Amino acid sequence: MTDRTRVSLDGLDGPMCVFCGSGCGRNPAYAASAAKLGGLLAEQEITLVYGGGSVGLMGTLADAALAAGGRVVGIFPRPLENVEVPHEGLTELYLVDSMHERKALMADFAEAFIALPGGFGTLDEICEILTWAQLGMHQKPIGLLNIDRYFDPLLALVERSIADGFADPVHRHLLIDATEPHGLLRKISRRQAVTGNRYGGSTQSSTPSI
Repeated sequence: MTDRTRVSLDGLDGPMCVFCGSGCGRNPAYAASAAKLGGLLAEQEITLVYGGGSVGLMGTLADAALAAGGRVVGIFPRPLENVEVPHEGLTELYLVDSMHERKALMADFAEAFIALPGGFGTLDEICEILTWAQLGMHQKPIGLLNIDRYFDPLLALVERSIADGFADPVHRHLLIDATEPHGLLRKISRRQAVTGNRYGGSTQSSTPSI
């Protein structure tokens, strides 16, 4: 039975940015969890912001949200049009000129971030958002949907960077992780974002309306 109890995000009613792969991976659990997350966000009336693709986990996520009546906003780089196919059924689709512009616009739109399994692009996106939080450039929650312990090596690397003195221990708490969507959203809902700013005062970005 599907749990349709509304997951309170403690005022984070704004968009949720989800980073994930343009492939589905070899483990069927990845696509199943992407679909579950997309449907759950729609049920909670939380706008999904993602990379705008129509295939892989990106397509699965968006299709599930749309099928559940959700609002889905895609940000798709024009240089990728010959490699990937943008989703044609989204609520809104923004075409941008570069990967950098894509990441910046997704970050501006979102009130929180979630990463699903993916490749180098997904790792780049989540690490950049994490770095911005470390520097105090935003205070938005960052979550890892750690399906089948996919992100365990990344979490271990974070621990190693802290142990070897390259990151402050407080920065570990910038990352929230859970193995299933309901649990991750509950953790995000309880998280007051940790600035972790070792360089001075924090800044808060203003979120444009979408």
